[in-house]
Amino acid sequence: MNSIRKGDSGAAVEDVQERLAILGLLDESDVSGTFDDVTLVALRKFCEQAGMQASDEVDSKVWSALVDASYHMGDRTLYLRMPYLHGNDVLELQQALGALGFSSGSEDAIFGAHTENALRKFQVNLGLPSDGIAGAYTFAALRNLEHSWAGKEPLHEVRNLGFARAADVLEANALCLYGTCEFTRSVAQRMSNLAIATNPASRIVSADTLSVAPSEDMLLVEVALSAAEDTVPVVDYENEETLQRRLSGAIQAARANKPLRIKVVLPGRSWMDAGEERTAQHFAITLLDALCAVL
Repeated sequence: MNSIRKGDSGAAVEDVQERLAILGLLDESDVSGTFDDVTLVALRKFCEQAGMQASDEVDSKVWSALVDASYHMGDRTLYLRMPYLHGNDVLELQQALGALGFSSGSEDAIFGAHTENALRKFQVNLGLPSDGIAGAYTFAALRNLEHSWAGKEPLHEVRNLGFARAADVLEANALCLYGTCEFTRSVAQRMSNLAIATNPASRIVSADTLSVAPSEDMLLVEVALSAAEDTVPVVDYENEETLQRRLSGAIQAARANKPLRIKVVLPGRSWMDAGEERTAQHFAITLLDALCAVL
């Protein structure tokens, strides 16, 4: 981006001023769209508060920090992805979860595996879908409990972590995940992203990321919407409570054949009336968790 300096004017300057006003560093009446002395003073205060070197202009680094700082919990949907989501809204979520007894390990404003696991435990506790996605329902539940967490110190205990507990599993086992339609490919890609977000050295990857053909020792996991006619072990997703046990049996059976391959059949494109993206993320999380537990 082009740096924004004193004397500049326009929508970009107004955006900077509005974010400074959100942070309480600039009065609303000073949001004029012109980079003046008052805006310069507010910008320098922001840099100081953010632990950055004082700057008289908004470059890409300052802009990124300003955007992060101006997010508030509920402004956007938060979930585990690669690269990690980060910002003040993530920090507020971590602090709220921590004060309610669901520690994310540290309040680093980064939505990593620790935060995802803490969020899922919170969702289970409140009878919400445990998908690790902080969306409208989760934010509503947190707002209803605001009296219980606002202004209170988070716990700093590191608990058993969902994907993090399988970090060594992700590196020790070679799996190729793939789908044959847009939706199932999305599930496979999300599983790969989650695995890499937990351990960058993960060998559980989607076929779309492979630059060479899978090796013979790599387990091929097809994510499908129908069983069709196939000779490979097939696992129906429908019962999550027994999914791990059924995956284990299928993987054991697959080891008798070359190439090693199993198929997981999803119940459809909609989970609990959620949209396709939320459904794909839920299936990706639960399938990866089950596979990690088996391996």
